Parts: sequence; C-alpha cells; structure tokens
Amino acid sequence: MNDPDFWSDKKTSDTAVRESRELRTRLEPLQNMETRLSDAAELLKMARDEDDASVLADVAAELEDLEALVAEQETAMLLSGPDDARNAIVTIHSGAGGTESMDWAEILLRMYTRFCERHGYSVGVLDMTPGEEAGVKGASLEIKGPFAFGRMKAESGVHRLVRLSPFDAAHRRHTSFASVFVYPEIEEEIEVDIRDEDLRIDTYRASGAGGQHVNKTDSAVRITHIPSGIVVQCQNERSQGRNRENAMKILRARLYAKKQEEEKARINKMMEVQKEIAWGSQIRSYVLHPYTLVKDHRTDFQTGNTQAVLDGDLDAFIEAYLHKFAE
Repeated sequence: MNDPDFWSDKKTSDTAVRESRELRTRLEPLQNMETRLSDAAELLKMARDEDDASVLADVAAELEDLEALVAEQETAMLLSGPDDARNAIVTIHSGAGGTESMDWAEILLRMYTRFCERHGYSVGVLDMTPGEEAGVKGASLEIKGPFAFGRMKAESGVHRLVRLSPFDAAHRRHTSFASVFVYPEIEEEIEVDIRDEDLRIDTYRASGAGGQHVNKTDSAVRITHIPSGIVVQCQNERSQGRNRENAMKILRARLYAKKQEEEKARINKMMEVQKEIAWGSQIRSYVLHPYTLVKDHRTDFQTGNTQAVLDGDLDAFIEAYLHKFAE
C-alpha cells in the first residue's frame, strides 16, 4: 500500500484494502489472546514464587475469560463465506394474521436490536412501516460490525410465535408468522449493474411518525427494478435524497443476493436451508404457551429460556447453525 502506484487502480486497491481490513479483524483477537496468555503465564510464575493466593485467583479468572474467547474464535473460524465479513441488511415482514403478526414483527425487531447491542454492532433503521394498531408491517435494518452478515444470515427464514394473545379479549392462543431475510451490504466497489432505464422511481408522502415535514412533502421513495421485479422503499429520513440513497443501498444488496442465488442454482450447490426459506415453512418456533420453548427446526437446538432469546441471546442458535451449515 506504500507503493505510489497502488492507488492508481481504484478497483484493485479497494479490494486489497477490504481484504486487509478483514484479515485484521480475524488476526487482532488472536494476537490479543496470545498477549493475554503470555501475561497470565508470567503472573502464574510470580504467584507460585511468592505463594500469593490472590494472584492465583486473578490468573484463574483470566484463564476463564480466555477460554470463552477461544470458543468465540472457534465459531468465528466458521465465518468463511465470501460475504460473511460484510455488514448486513435485514428485512422483517409481518405475515398473515393482522395485528398479531405485526406485533410479532416488532418483537423480532427488538430482539435483533438487543442482539446487536450485545455484540457491539451498530443498528440503523433504513425503513419502517408501522402497523395500524400495533407493531410494524415491515422494517429494514442496516447492521454494521465485524462479520455481521456471517452471524445474521442464520436468521433468514420464517419465524413462528405461539402465545396467548394480548389483543384478544378472550385471551385465546394465537399463532403468528413473520419472515426475516438477511443480505450482505454491498460496498461501492462491488459491481452490480443497475441501469437508470431499468428503474421506476416513485415518491410519496411518508406515513406514521415524522412531524409536519413528513406530512407536507413527498419525501418517501419507492424504487422498482423492472427487470427483476424487486421493489424497495424508504421513508424514515426527512430528505428525499437520503431516502433514495438508502433505497438504492437495499436494492444493490438484494440484486447482489439474487445474482448469488442464481449462480448457486446454476451449479446446483444451494444449501439445504435456502430451500426451506418459504412462507409457512418456519425455521424457528417460539412457544410462550402452554409451555415455554424456542426451537430451531434446522438444527434441533432448543432452549426453555424464551425471555433470554427474545432479549437478544441468539448466540447458541447461531453457533448451532454455523456448525451444521459451515461452508
């Protein structure tokens, strides 16, 4: 990178910078663990020489932390897909069932937000359509952090909720569905051919919260990619330009994902889980009544601690998925 000619070819230099960043993301935790292990060995020697029980306790605690980090890095080694290191775009859509499903979609939105907080990922709302009475009809999130897509891809599919309805005066049990789709965020250097003549761009007034500005201007943007039939929309920003920029970001990600799927289909190497992603074919069930259980139907991993899962504790599910469907 110190070579003056390195930056003359933008595409090549951008690729090299991205690969360098991904390698640092993988190597830095290992180097940090190596340093901590070396320090712990020195402390252990000192504790033995001085017969200091308090220092021994500190070393034991440090080794427990390192053991957890080693397990985390073992999982990280499974994140070897071509897009795993990228940021993620997550879309959530409520299913049939009206208010029940819209409320379930909002619960999933909160669950993923909490998961990201646990991992230090940043979450931005690209688009959100509120439900008429409660919840959300749909939402699109931009999740930024190391290997965000690699982890979040485990969530793609249909999620099923069984509970006593808070919206039913008779408190009957209801089953709700919501779909989640995860795409890698495509950076500018990745070539996705989008021609202006293939786009139909509509503007309209945003709905829901946003103040007088939202209600008085056509700030919301809907983009239709005519050849593929893909439709994306954004209305969260007050600026039409920002909404258009975010909509194009989602469109690029979806077209890239579509291209990847077509390539996999041509060589007949689609992963088993991708065949399961269809409406009504849930990947995971969350049962809150008459018993409590969250079960992933792809890996058979399950837990009775439903509240922890809904608070974003998804690591065990993601690890089970990564181990089963490692590329």
